[in-house]
Amino acid sequence: MSIEIANESGVDVDTDAVLAVARHALDEMGVNPLAELSVLLVDIDYMTELNHRWMGGDGPTDVLAFPMDEGSVDHGPGESSAAGGEPALLGDIVLCPEVAAKQAATAGHSSADELHLLTVHGVLHLLGYDHAEPEEEREMFELQARLLASWRSTRSS
Repeated sequence: MSIEIANESGVDVDTDAVLAVARHALDEMGVNPLAELSVLLVDIDYMTELNHRWMGGDGPTDVLAFPMDEGSVDHGPGESSAAGGEPALLGDIVLCPEVAAKQAATAGHSSADELHLLTVHGVLHLLGYDHAEPEEEREMFELQARLLASWRSTRSS
């Protein structure tokens, strides 16, 4: 699994932990090991621009996910994951650490914990999960909580 990360946010972030939680989520979700993911951390101004351009939103958001190739999920034996075994580009996750820090303060946990949550959230969006409808939201957020809990348990052991 190839995961590229670039921190252009101007905020000091433990990128190794962001990579680790992304890799854990992808592994747990059965994503093709040849898949490629890009994670970009940006400042508030750039996130505001992206949110407006791609989502029609006003102001910055915490995470955006841009899926590229839906053939990256390995659905089990007998199904082809990536055409011809070629690496599949899963997509891009864009995080805004400054927004994450504000949300973390409101939620009562660390900025790092918020970034880990947002990374898993972005991975799930790339894999086709959404939270527009109540049932979708329940499924996505339960899965997100399970992935974070299993990742945290591997870190503390």
